[in-house]
Amino acid sequence: MALIKSVRGFTPVIGENVYMAENAVIIGDVVIGDDCSIWFGTVIRGDVNSIRIGNKVNIQDGTVLHTLYQKSVIDIGNNVSVGHNVTIHGAKIEDNVLIGIGATVLDHSVIGRNSIIAANSLILTGTVVEPNSIYAGVPAKKIKDIEPDQTREMIEKIANNYLMYAGWYK
Repeated sequence: MALIKSVRGFTPVIGENVYMAENAVIIGDVVIGDDCSIWFGTVIRGDVNSIRIGNKVNIQDGTVLHTLYQKSVIDIGNNVSVGHNVTIHGAKIEDNVLIGIGATVLDHSVIGRNSIIAANSLILTGTVVEPNSIYAGVPAKKIKDIEPDQTREMIEKIANNYLMYAGWYK
């Protein structure tokens, strides 16, 4: 079972059918929805402010979620895939988003629904990623628009695969 730790009077709240790897760490003011998976080496650190994670979200190996004290929060929507070794710091991720491997998303950024952040991209503080788009680079810039149905189908497939993978460990 993952390390689940209370801090400052906050205890993480975990939804139903959630897989948490044995070495994942979930601390403080964190709420995780249903049908999620939190993978190996992930740290979700709600010690200084709140972190909210929707339903059917997979947070892959080595990812770190954190915030700024009294200044930023993390709000992750439904059906989101957060790739390996991603850092999300105080940002909003809307529904049906894929954050690619090694990406960094900084404070007060908003990642619009049905979007893709390419691997190793850097979303600078305060960036607003347009819905239905792909952003890539350092710093990340819009590469192109994408069809919402096409994105939703691909992202849903990834989310469903991660639900299946999580089932192997239960």
